[in-house]
Amino acid sequence: MWIKVSRIILRNKILLLAILAAITIFFGYHARKVEMSYEYASLLPKKDQAFKDYQKFVEVFGEEGNLIIVGIQDSNFFNIDHFNAWKELSANLSEVEGVENLLSITNTYNLKKNKEEKRFEIENAFPDSIATQEELDGYLTKFKSLPFYRGLVYNDETQTYLLAITVNKDKMASKAREDMVAEIQEVCHAFEEAQNVQLHYSGLPYIRVVNSVKIKKELYLFSVLALLICIIVLFIFFRSFKAVLVPVLIVLTGVIWSMGMVSLFGYKITLLTGMIPPLLIVIGIPNSIYMLNKFHHEYVLHGNKVKALQRVIIKIGNATFLTNLTTASGFATFIIVKSDILRQFGIVASLNILGLFFLSLFLIPIIFSFITPPSSRHVGHLENKLVSRIIGRLIHVTQNYRKLVYFVTVVIIGIGVYGITLMRSSGYMVDDIPESDPVYMDLKFFERNFNGLMPLEIMVDTKKPQGAMQLTTFRKIDQLETELAKYPELSASTSLLNLLKFSKQAFYNGHEKYYSIPNNREKNFILQYAATGEENSNLLHSFLDSTRQTTRVSIRIKDVGTKRMEELYASFNAEIDSIFTSDKYDVTITGSSIMAFKGNQYLLKNLFTSLGLAIFLISAFMAIMFSSWRMVIMSLTPNVIPLIFTAAVMGFSGIPIKASTILVFSIAFGISVDNTIHFLAKYRQELNATNWDIRKAVVLALQETGVSMLYTSVVLFFGFGIFTISNFGGTQAMGILVSLTLLVAVTSNLVLLPSLLFGLERSVTTEAFKEPLLHIYDEEEDIELEDLEIYTPGNKKGLEELEETSLEQK
Repeated sequence: MWIKVSRIILRNKILLLAILAAITIFFGYHARKVEMSYEYASLLPKKDQAFKDYQKFVEVFGEEGNLIIVGIQDSNFFNIDHFNAWKELSANLSEVEGVENLLSITNTYNLKKNKEEKRFEIENAFPDSIATQEELDGYLTKFKSLPFYRGLVYNDETQTYLLAITVNKDKMASKAREDMVAEIQEVCHAFEEAQNVQLHYSGLPYIRVVNSVKIKKELYLFSVLALLICIIVLFIFFRSFKAVLVPVLIVLTGVIWSMGMVSLFGYKITLLTGMIPPLLIVIGIPNSIYMLNKFHHEYVLHGNKVKALQRVIIKIGNATFLTNLTTASGFATFIIVKSDILRQFGIVASLNILGLFFLSLFLIPIIFSFITPPSSRHVGHLENKLVSRIIGRLIHVTQNYRKLVYFVTVVIIGIGVYGITLMRSSGYMVDDIPESDPVYMDLKFFERNFNGLMPLEIMVDTKKPQGAMQLTTFRKIDQLETELAKYPELSASTSLLNLLKFSKQAFYNGHEKYYSIPNNREKNFILQYAATGEENSNLLHSFLDSTRQTTRVSIRIKDVGTKRMEELYASFNAEIDSIFTSDKYDVTITGSSIMAFKGNQYLLKNLFTSLGLAIFLISAFMAIMFSSWRMVIMSLTPNVIPLIFTAAVMGFSGIPIKASTILVFSIAFGISVDNTIHFLAKYRQELNATNWDIRKAVVLALQETGVSMLYTSVVLFFGFGIFTISNFGGTQAMGILVSLTLLVAVTSNLVLLPSLLFGLERSVTTEAFKEPLLHIYDEEEDIELEDLEIYTPGNKKGLEELEETSLEQK
């Protein structure tokens, strides 16, 4: 088959170049339209009950995660100058396009009873104009008698005050959100400079915008760095600009295809899809290294460029296809995960890895057929003394120190298994943000002073109209809030009860001792007051549905991680079950914090499944290639050990199992097995060439493929290493762990695999291995040099005779 492929490629060069150019232009046109994702990407599938619960909540009460929080710690906050400056800040922020509402001390309200009209009138707690400090102190005394606002907009103990900004949800789902947040920051920075204070910023919309801006910057940074590393490494190895420019052209074309595909499929750039360009650059270069090494090796043997190019396609085309297939499989397993963000990443990455294979297969033979043959300087890397010494040392170790290799392997496995037992699972809503980042530090500021910012909602459905307004419901909600107040991870709750207590206090002329739940007699006339007037009615509606059957309890929770969150979730449900009977109430715990917690749980479970699927698929491909179950086990061994090693490193170093780190195993396994395939493919070729001399075949395979394995490992190690400079902890961990895994994998493939082949010899190298289901071209069944003619544009006949001779000999 590969002889026919070589004939098609070398006979139709101009046509193929035109087709590839057309495809690239097509994808390039669509790549111009690619957009950043400005929406929260849920990790849960739409059929999941937690997702359905959250959507039901949004339908009844609207979005709960559209608050940007600005906070300040100021012991002189109620100094009239400071207070007026904060008031001016609130006024300036209200002018920002996209800001819908503000809640701060300076614009809080009080309820005043109007006996004549039997309703509450809303009046500002602090009037628009306050002239003197004494006047402000008078209003402050009255304000501090309102328990409704304690812990909501200020913490008197720590002298901390916040400003809650409600932003437009449509703007938050568009590119305009970056400008809106930037304008909010600009107004706040001006306040900081004028008052010489520090403000703190948080809230889910703010965190998401800041992260998306960082993702965009890193997309360009990592792509440039990956390209730069590959250029430097290629030039050091090959000492040829041609050997650098062609691989770079291939991977850049692959990047254009990937971005065009993202746009064409209707996807957007997320944290994961933003990593695809640098990943393709790093993963695509090894194809070129193997092909260029083979091209140079063949050219040195016989000095014929056409024969060398044809041999590149015929001899390693199949192995290269399988290596790309296994790598793509590692990414494709994410497709089974019912998370949109991971599925999109898996689809685009896997398709474009295969696309890189075809680009390499077509462009390297075609382009190098047009340019001059490599000079002695360009092929000098084949006799690199340092590389030759390394390969020679590896051969010596595998021939003479196999028992030591086996012993070290067993020790690593033993330590690895123990390390795996130390692994822990964890996931935080700001998991990927380092502790030194202002976003993380500001979040902790609010957690210390207001016990968290992550939304947690409890929705109480009484199963009958007006049921939420029953006194028995009030008492049960009050009992629940009393129990929840015992948890240090939770903020004070806000519910219909707070509004009713506030109303009762107002009804009794603002006396603080009346801030309590109305009894059955008080409830009716207080509700009459509270329901009269549009503003009062709107306040009630924020806690009730239209039929007054369903109400909500809003809480803010600290970012405690999935493990603690799982414990809290179970405790909350136990509290609810002990208070609300299931025949009369349907109580649901939801909110962004629950969505994140459930999403992490779901993701971890499915990523373990995808890892198992990756190992199964790659094993199947190896079985098809080698037709020997013993050789499949042999080939998997040096690639499973690095996974055990990396898992142990995670266990000993305390790196938790989470979405970003579990990705490492599928990706690294798919890439590391490539070296095994190239080595065993060459080993099988040498078996036939040496008349089944196993020891000689191992040495020859190691001498040729070892060079490429070392070169590609350097590219992959430093290529994935660039992710360690990311601003996101998960991306950093992925870069470190993948680089570490691949480093151990290449060592395992260069030392353990040959040692096993030497030691076990004929017990694993059976006739089934010699006669594979999928044929790999035999070195000895080749074209004779005297039958060749150099092909030029004017000498088409030479190439045709070359191909006919090849087919006859096969």
